[in-house]
Amino acid sequence: MNGGPSGFTNAPVTRLFIVASAIFTIFFGIQGRFGTLGLSYQDIFGKLRLWKLIMSIFSFSSTPELMFGLYLLYYFRVFERQIGSNKYSVFIVFSILTSLLLEVFAVALLKDPTANLVTPGPYGLIFASFVPFFFDIPVSTRFRVFSFFFSDKSFIYLAGIQLLLSSWKRSILPGMCGILAGSLYRLNVFYIRKAKFPEFISSFFSRITLPSMGSTHATSSSTRHSVGNLPSHPARQMERNYPPPMQSVEPSEDSITTLVSMGFDRNSARQALVQARNDVNVATNILLEAQSH
Repeated sequence: MNGGPSGFTNAPVTRLFIVASAIFTIFFGIQGRFGTLGLSYQDIFGKLRLWKLIMSIFSFSSTPELMFGLYLLYYFRVFERQIGSNKYSVFIVFSILTSLLLEVFAVALLKDPTANLVTPGPYGLIFASFVPFFFDIPVSTRFRVFSFFFSDKSFIYLAGIQLLLSSWKRSILPGMCGILAGSLYRLNVFYIRKAKFPEFISSFFSRITLPSMGSTHATSSSTRHSVGNLPSHPARQMERNYPPPMQSVEPSEDSITTLVSMGFDRNSARQALVQARNDVNVATNILLEAQSH
């Protein structure tokens, strides 16, 4: 299982967030200020430290957390490709703000003025992403190791568990708040899943991203709208990149529904699944490449 095409194709917002998170973490690491990060009761209800609230969104508190966190953020770029950069930006803002409010509420209940109760880092976004990962990303392969059964999704779950337990209670709290935030987004609270940023805001952020992001932003923003304008010969485009299957495999209705939910039209989704022998991830790559031609 993979997150689609390698790199940050059609995922400029993810790249910007990963770069920002890495820069802030390295900055505090070089200065030896990891110990100053994290939220406590005093930081919020004593002497308000706004910079800690902001840094808790981006900066991890250790190198291992940074590695696992960036790996998960990089994988979850698949969601930006599914719903487009604009709506994914809404998901990021909603997940971060909602999980942050839940963390503040939890700190207020615990009322421990001495301890840093919440470890820093984009735990809200990462663990909110596990909600659509659980419900919307299908299992492609299953395998057995000794007497234990695994799937291709198991490695992502293992990385998430490692990150969740990295600082024990201090990381479990923001992780659970992130899962709650992701659940609220999935439940479409306040119709948040239909929300979009105004176009001028999207254009502004597309200009401040890295130079090579311009074209990918335009592509990802128009993915869902351009599906209806796909050429009438997608199969011919697919054949140029993928050899025909040795044996025709009739796509399952669940696989077709999964691709349609990503924004692809039903006919193109079915053709791609036939070409990919009912492998949803490969079919997604085929459809994305067909749109890029």
